[in-house]
Amino acid sequence: MSTTVTNDDSLTTNIQITESAQGYLADLLAKQDTDGIGVRIFVEHPGTPRAECCMAYNQHGEEDDADIRLDYDHFTAFIEASSVPYLEDAIIDYNKDRFGGQLTFRAPNSKVPQVGDDASIEERINYVLQAEINPNLAAHGGNVQLLELVDDEAGLTAVLKFGGGCQGCSAVDMTLRQGVEVQLKQQVPELMHVVDDTDHTRTENAYYQ
Repeated sequence: MSTTVTNDDSLTTNIQITESAQGYLADLLAKQDTDGIGVRIFVEHPGTPRAECCMAYNQHGEEDDADIRLDYDHFTAFIEASSVPYLEDAIIDYNKDRFGGQLTFRAPNSKVPQVGDDASIEERINYVLQAEINPNLAAHGGNVQLLELVDDEAGLTAVLKFGGGCQGCSAVDMTLRQGVEVQLKQQVPELMHVVDDTDHTRTENAYYQ
C-alpha cells in the first residue's frame, strides 16, 4: 500500500515502501545500534535528466521541520520537502535473490520538471526541454539537456548538449536554430541566447550522417 501523509504545511506525499523494503531497512538500521536513527529520502538534481533518488541515514535531530515524517513499525522515514513533488508515486522495494537481495527505488516523476508560479528560469527551461522538445526529438532517437545557464554582458545564455541521434547529426544546427531555440525563447522570454556545447565529431549514433 502507498502512504499518503500531510505535514503541518499541508504538503502531501504518496510514496510506497513495501513490506519487504520496510523489513530490510529496519534490519539495516538496527545494525547501526544508534537510538532514534531513521532514513532520509530525497532526490538530487530533481526535475532534470540527472535526477537521482537517494536514501541516507538520519540521525536523531537531523530532520528538518518541513520534512514529511512517515512512521513505520520499527523505523521512521523523513521525506525532504523540496523532493516531495518528484517522489509522487515512488516505490521502494526489496527483492531477495541468491546473492542476498537488492533494494530498488523507482520514482517515475523524479526527472519530470515541476513548474509553479515561483519556478526558476532553469526549472522552466528544463520543463520545456523535457515536456515539449525531447518527445519530438525522441522520434529520431535524440534528446537535449541543459548543461548550464550563463548570465553575462551578452545576456542570459542557455548552454545545451544534444545526445542520441542528435549527436553528430548533420541537421542538428537546423534543429537548434529553427526548433529548440525558437521554442525556448518563446516560453522563457528572459533567455537571450541558446548555444550548443555538444561534441558533434562523434557521429556513430547520428540520425542523419
